[in-house]
Amino acid sequence: MNRLPASIFNDVIGPVMRGPSSSHVAGAARIGSLVRQSLRGNVQEVEVEFDVNGSLAESYHGHGSDIGFASGILGMELTDESVPLACRIAEERGIDVRYKVLDYGAVHPGNYRITAQAPDGTRMRWEAISVGGGMVKMEKFNGFEVAICGDFHELLITVDSGGPSLEGVLERIKEAIPRYEDIAVCERSPRTLVNMKRSADIDEGTLQALRRIPMVLDVVSLAPILPTRSSADCRVPFVTAEQVLEWMAANGRKELWELAALYEARRGDTDQDDVMEKMSRLVDIMRKSIRDGLAGTEYADRILGPQAYKIDEGIKNNRLIPGDILNRIIKYITAVMETKSSMGVIIAAPTAGSCGCLPGTILGAGDAMDFSREEITKAMLAAGLIGVFVSEGATFSAEVAGCQVECGAGSAMAAAGLVQLFHGSAEQCLDAASMAFQNVTGLACDPVANRVEVPCLGKNIMGGSNAVACANMALAGYDKVIPLDETIAAVYDIGTKLPLELRCTFGGLGKTRTSLDIQKRLT
Repeated sequence: MNRLPASIFNDVIGPVMRGPSSSHVAGAARIGSLVRQSLRGNVQEVEVEFDVNGSLAESYHGHGSDIGFASGILGMELTDESVPLACRIAEERGIDVRYKVLDYGAVHPGNYRITAQAPDGTRMRWEAISVGGGMVKMEKFNGFEVAICGDFHELLITVDSGGPSLEGVLERIKEAIPRYEDIAVCERSPRTLVNMKRSADIDEGTLQALRRIPMVLDVVSLAPILPTRSSADCRVPFVTAEQVLEWMAANGRKELWELAALYEARRGDTDQDDVMEKMSRLVDIMRKSIRDGLAGTEYADRILGPQAYKIDEGIKNNRLIPGDILNRIIKYITAVMETKSSMGVIIAAPTAGSCGCLPGTILGAGDAMDFSREEITKAMLAAGLIGVFVSEGATFSAEVAGCQVECGAGSAMAAAGLVQLFHGSAEQCLDAASMAFQNVTGLACDPVANRVEVPCLGKNIMGGSNAVACANMALAGYDKVIPLDETIAAVYDIGTKLPLELRCTFGGLGKTRTSLDIQKRLT
């Protein structure tokens, strides 16, 4: 099956989570959850291998991959209050999780090789990648190639292919599962793997019937891990900015939020009112992240203490450059980042490392100008559609293309959302996003002391400030020169050409003397 189009709620604004990094914590948790399901929830021992040249070798502890993976193995929700303690809880429950760094030539920097074992000796081997923003792809299962992203109910049926009746077995499997979205058959003598994808749940009676088919050796059932489920007949109206303009030329003009609601309703097989309601609930979670940050946060493994309150103090004492909207945006972005750094609940939008830019900018401007909850929700939907275009044309993984695809993408999304908030046209939203993205090309990802705090806070605030400027430029009618799709392609091209150490590993500010000193202190 070909890759399905991005979903605003899967790929762009989400997951709702705790932790410093979506690709590390949320991605690891989702990989761990699928591994756990493959052993029917009964995991005793796990060995995880990272490639020495990938990003995880240096950062799996500092960025919380170990916490996320343990959460998934334990079956915890990413919003559970116990997530920060997941490694200790796994140890207390007798689950041995070990990590190794080897040189095995992984192609993707977020590659995992996993061997998991149950108490009865059943062993499962997986290879997976965390592709950015909490999205994952399981690529190998017990040596067989698979393509599992967590948006379907999956059946992994291992068949003894040594006999003469393999075709007959496949027919009996299809008879037992008459309605499926896709089937892939991978042969590696003397065994064959049949991978079936379904939109509907698979009941236990059907699983037992499959296990009784002669030559069927094992049946593994995996439930979806993503909020928006997929179907093979999914058809969306557009996946690029240029296609949006073509669609409007043929069907009439709409605001960008309306186009986003139309897109996601088609993608998720639902209606536009449901899309609005889902986004409205996410806005409420974003607002709580801001409130939690402003109330003050504490966490031991942390570089920066609470600072969001200092904006109000500066305003009160007449020490700041005037600008209510921008100063409120700075305060709100800081609050979200402090909630993240204290393992509070945030929304990766589009990633946890860039989680402050979009909500802090849209809610900051919205509150400063007294916009309604509905108008803010519409702005978030418009921003989400820009994220779809980035997901389709590039990536949200800093490990692949630098911070420009995290904070830079967040800034582009926020710029479009601001234009929507101030009732600009769809074309102006696209132009604002392009200009904002153009301003961050080549942005490195170089976290200090392997913590997602510095310079991440400043880059989120820069993204918000950039969004305000570019929104005004677009509303005033400035020429963006380079269309959004071309800008996205250029950003991706630049990002993949950045040196590896500037793509979320251990370069730039991360290897300064002060950074190394901070890392020693925290360790």
